[in-house]
Amino acid sequence: MKPAAPRKGRGAVISPDGRFDAWQREALDDGWWNEDEPSALPTELVVDSAKTVITYNDSPDLPYDRSINPYRGCEHGCAYCFARPTHAYLGLSPGLDFETRLAWKADAPACLRRELAKPGYACRPIALGINTDAWQPVERRLGVTRAVLEVLAETGHPVTLVTKSALVLRDLDLLAAMARERRVHAAVSVTTLDAELARTLEPRAPSPRRRLATIAALAQAGVPTAVMVAPLIPALTDHEMESILAAAREAGAQSAGYILLRLPHEVKPLFRAWLAEHHPGRLEHVYSLMRQLHGGREYDSNYGTRQSGRGPLAGIIARRFETAVRRLGLDTPTPPLDCTGFRPPRGDPARPQLNLF
Repeated sequence: MKPAAPRKGRGAVISPDGRFDAWQREALDDGWWNEDEPSALPTELVVDSAKTVITYNDSPDLPYDRSINPYRGCEHGCAYCFARPTHAYLGLSPGLDFETRLAWKADAPACLRRELAKPGYACRPIALGINTDAWQPVERRLGVTRAVLEVLAETGHPVTLVTKSALVLRDLDLLAAMARERRVHAAVSVTTLDAELARTLEPRAPSPRRRLATIAALAQAGVPTAVMVAPLIPALTDHEMESILAAAREAGAQSAGYILLRLPHEVKPLFRAWLAEHHPGRLEHVYSLMRQLHGGREYDSNYGTRQSGRGPLAGIIARRFETAVRRLGLDTPTPPLDCTGFRPPRGDPARPQLNLF
């Protein structure tokens, strides 16, 4: 699909049809030139009517077996987001639709209560906001993530969270209390320290400086906090890895991780189009290095290598990370979360039981 002029405040520069669509459309220059800039796209919301909110997985390379994503799609609009292809399951484009047409689980707190109250439920940490950011801008007015956290706090259920949003500090009261009982771990992702690069790469996400401040605030409140250098983009951001780790350590991060750029399905052409628009001179270099990291392919979905790559270049990146983490003291193991205090919820506060006496 031919790239259109970038939309203000949006990351994708093309909007390809999903891979399940019966028809594929392509932009065509018919000679009628329009000098007007494309208008900004508003965010549209629909209610996700899913009957459950906890998603289970058995992936051997993930440190959790269950997660909650209050939203489908993400306003942050990160050009590289690995979750973009999930919008194809909704019959929507993984491009601009992913950023502008969001589904939110309005009844997520009630669903969570029902699932936690099931007799056979076995408590293990829940990962919050893994596919799309649970504290993306629209959360400020919808508050569904806050309500989910309240249920987890009430029941003593441990949670791990990953975000790039400073909005998570709105819920510091809950997170600090859960941290005192060893029931929360937090991670903040930092892709680059270059504010100008971040502005086009992650157009509606907080600036790098605000993310470092978020790490500091979480750590000062006693929340065990990690920095995720994610994604690490070869030939674009990989040279910043040590600087990001050092800045995060100074802010108060206690541990660290990294994930390489992932290009599943529609993300491959989407990110290629973004590079062609914003960094055309680096496009072929980025994709050449991606092929070096994945055995000649631009993406490898195999467990164990999809997030870290394989081969000599992957080994060099891993050694750089390990050396920096050891030097900075970011290799201290995080204490395990405590599942022993879990208490199943009693009833649904929205539907109180009748008093028969």
